[in-house]
Amino acid sequence: MRIRAGYKITYDCPVETPMLLMVNLRPERGPDMESPDTVFTDPYVPVRQYIDTFGNICSRVVAPPGRFTIHSEFIVKDSGIPDPITPDAIQHPIEDLPDAVIEYLLPSRYCDTELLRDLAWKLFADTPPGWARVQAIVEYAHNRVTFGYEHARPTKTAYEAHEERYGVCRDYAHLAITLCRCMNIPARYVTGYMGDIGIPVHGVMDFSAWFQVWLGGAWHTFDARHNMPRIGRLLMAIGRDATDVAIVTTFGSARLAEFTVITEELK
Repeated sequence: MRIRAGYKITYDCPVETPMLLMVNLRPERGPDMESPDTVFTDPYVPVRQYIDTFGNICSRVVAPPGRFTIHSEFIVKDSGIPDPITPDAIQHPIEDLPDAVIEYLLPSRYCDTELLRDLAWKLFADTPPGWARVQAIVEYAHNRVTFGYEHARPTKTAYEAHEERYGVCRDYAHLAITLCRCMNIPARYVTGYMGDIGIPVHGVMDFSAWFQVWLGGAWHTFDARHNMPRIGRLLMAIGRDATDVAIVTTFGSARLAEFTVITEELK
């Protein structure tokens, strides 16, 4: 399968504004790229890239005053296989977890485990540990939260999403991640492209958030918003929560003027 993907993001900047971008696919997708996902800017400014502590590609730019656009379009090969289901993946005892995985059990800015721990053990203590327990958490988060862009709020935590029962994909992910961590299952936040490939209903394209858990010695993909295997996920960044993977961080006042994302299968 070949997928065409890209974005166009435009800001109005009253003054010169430094920006940090996470808009490239993860380095491990490099062999699948038919064309590079180069970050272009209009007007042109230098783009400096580095790899952060999570292995994500980060880009630094300084936007000039006025209208400033970042954009890219590329083609990537994909297996076309839906998210794998591994029902026999086991949950590891904490003492057996790799050192690099332990941090994904800890609370983070949007994953306030201390407020949901008692609820998590009340709801999921009797579920079989491992894949079945994670799936039970996914179904709970999927049913608990109602989707709506009007409910997006950059400060909303997992606990607040649980109590308000409304949110966007990041809120579904934060809630499920937090409940997993409460049950001693390492979980991390993921952002990237996910189009409508293989499903009958098509919506407005956007970047998407889902999550991964550590079971059976590997990371596995789960999606609390959609709660079904999907085709053609293009992973851009991973982190503890949305704090670590913001698409664009502006260090100063900048008004978002346009935001367009494309993801489509090429015939």
